[in-house]
Amino acid sequence: MKYLLFASLIVSLFWSCDTAPAEASLDMSQYPTELVKVLDAHGGLNTWRDQRALSYEIVKEGQNELQQIDLQTRRERIEAADFKTGYDGEQFWLEADTSYSGNPVFYHNLMFYFYAMPFVLADDGIVHGGTEPLVYDSVSYPGIRISYEEGVGVSSQDEYYLHYDAETYEMTWLGYTVTYFSGQKADKVSWIRYDDWQTFSGVKLPKSMEWYKVEEGKITEPRRRRSFDQVTLSAEPFADEIFAPTADAEIVEQ
Repeated sequence: MKYLLFASLIVSLFWSCDTAPAEASLDMSQYPTELVKVLDAHGGLNTWRDQRALSYEIVKEGQNELQQIDLQTRRERIEAADFKTGYDGEQFWLEADTSYSGNPVFYHNLMFYFYAMPFVLADDGIVHGGTEPLVYDSVSYPGIRISYEEGVGVSSQDEYYLHYDAETYEMTWLGYTVTYFSGQKADKVSWIRYDDWQTFSGVKLPKSMEWYKVEEGKITEPRRRRSFDQVTLSAEPFADEIFAPTADAEIVEQ
């Protein structure tokens, strides 16, 4: 599917968390100090969890792709040139023309999780640990390793690596492995660079992100950038009808 070819993609994050409504004050002691500093550099976890509705367009040739997400339930609606799909909290649905060949279950929350970094790395079922700094262009970026408790999500063997600016604690790199298709622990790490931020409702989110080539385990050069437009972030929830199947949609088996 043309909407999935631009990156090797992750899945286990997407299923681990139907987030409960935010409390007035979170117990941040459950997270590593370094992660708390990264979250604070992006507006703070409390600020993020006070939000309910996120909408953005992924810039593409021909027609942008609109994505709308309920941040507390992870319900979703996606509209593109040749398909509409969504998750209403119980079932997946799809309305598409004959050119569509993707997997709406796989695509659920896919770009949202890349876009919502680093906040989704504070979801339930995540194990945080240490990792070696990432060195790129002679600059060293400290990091945090992310793995999953057994049985969390559909790919609990996936691993992620968040690397941040040593002075500002702003997220700079995300590394990830993919185990969804093989079910086996993977050694290959793909990398995304985050260096283009904008602020909405006190939360810092990427204006764009860039996938990099990796050769013999080394990050080399940029290969593809994705940009985001028409971003809205609000404490007011979407109407439930947004996530309901369209009149011409078919229910997709998981």
